[in-house]
Amino acid sequence: MLALSFTFPAGRYHATPWGRHVNEGAVAWPPEPWRILRSLIATWHHKIKYTGKHNESTLLGLIESLAQELPEYTLPAASHSHTRHYMPQFAAGKTSLVLDAFTAVHPNDPLMVVWPTLDLPEEQRALLDDLLTVMGYLGRAESWVEAHRIAEGAKANCKPGMETVDTTTGEIYGEVVTLYAPLPAAEYSTLRQSFLSDKKAAKKLGKTLPDKLLDALSVDTADLRKQGWNQPPAARKVNYLRPVDALRPRYAISKYKVPDATMASFILVGKPLPRVEETLRIGELMRVAVMGQAKRLFGEDKIPSVFSGHDMPKGNRHRHAFYLPHDSNGDGRLDRILLHVPGGMDAQQQRVLKRLDRIWGRDGAEWRLALESLGGIEAGGDLMQKNVVWESVTPYLHPWHVKKRLTVADQIRRECRERGLPEPVVMESFDEVDVGRDRKRRPIHFHRFRRRRGLDQPDHLGSFWRLSFAEPAQGPLALGFACHFGLGLFKPMEQDK
Repeated sequence: MLALSFTFPAGRYHATPWGRHVNEGAVAWPPEPWRILRSLIATWHHKIKYTGKHNESTLLGLIESLAQELPEYTLPAASHSHTRHYMPQFAAGKTSLVLDAFTAVHPNDPLMVVWPTLDLPEEQRALLDDLLTVMGYLGRAESWVEAHRIAEGAKANCKPGMETVDTTTGEIYGEVVTLYAPLPAAEYSTLRQSFLSDKKAAKKLGKTLPDKLLDALSVDTADLRKQGWNQPPAARKVNYLRPVDALRPRYAISKYKVPDATMASFILVGKPLPRVEETLRIGELMRVAVMGQAKRLFGEDKIPSVFSGHDMPKGNRHRHAFYLPHDSNGDGRLDRILLHVPGGMDAQQQRVLKRLDRIWGRDGAEWRLALESLGGIEAGGDLMQKNVVWESVTPYLHPWHVKKRLTVADQIRRECRERGLPEPVVMESFDEVDVGRDRKRRPIHFHRFRRRRGLDQPDHLGSFWRLSFAEPAQGPLALGFACHFGLGLFKPMEQDK
């Protein structure tokens, strides 16, 4: 067995089939056996002949050996493509359209050519290896190639044959494509004698029918056309079965796994932007938009739990999405929405966020969304800092009923423990927050009630807190009732030096 591997560093293979005009946009794929042998011969004349390392008789033997058997191919994924050029003519301002067709193939995907029963002598193998090492192109000069001999090829998907369908099972083998293959030396000799037996034909065709097969394969194409040959005389037409999708464009399947993302930041656009006091309402609208997009992508029964918060596994509290609207420039208007999923989002779930473009309310209000960043904690901005001191941005509503041994401060400590955060060492409550432009707001000024009915809401008033930890706590920090929609949101504060 003889197996060769060809890769195309430029990602292109250019070869116009014999008898076709370049502007037809046709391309010979796979590379014809006749063309492969001609490339070896050209490489010999340009790069090996003058080194004196090999004899021309060895080249003759190699070419006749390769011509004796039809090869099989293992074709890589490819597609038929072209470029267009307007070539200038002699007349000023005149151009003509020229199509440059080619097979597009990945530079790292090899085309394998295998002669199943061919066993070359040692000197021919050595010459072939040297030829392949310095071969610069295959087909046209634009078809840069890297070639070498390999121990064995992969399973062939393009073989000589005519039967496209299995009559028993109905299985489609492939499509028929006609390739040119070199004639075996004996057949070429017989064909040559049949033409040259006529003296008139011998005088006309003698230059294009040299004695040796090697010389016949070396005749310039222009000389063959000038003498009126409708196909190269040293070649024969052979039908191959090629996969029906051999030149069909297909989506590339990336081997790179998209990492899970935990954070997405959206820019909120609209006039007017909602006030900070409407944080809870905007957070709920964001969830509605995400759920709707997930329903369209996956179906109503397959909305990811990380977005809905439903059917989460036991012991996995608060691992689903936090929808956190916030004011990033301190003007009192919500201009960002941070979507934080501690449990992470896979590539399919990330598609939901990439398709989001707006949120809207039942009153007809609408705001556009622009995905600003998607990834890990670095995508969360200031709210994702690690910090020691945190201060309320929106009211904290305690999630359990207050008891003698379960005060509001106790509940904050308990939540921190359950989230894996350090317990605050200092806790200070205060009456109002500055929501921008010197506007002071008390908890009562904020929207504090979920739209969902029937919820047990122990706290209807809310409170503001400043929490100090013994060690930096990782944001975003959102605690209490409706913390997944922006209530109980804290921001990192600068520490006194």
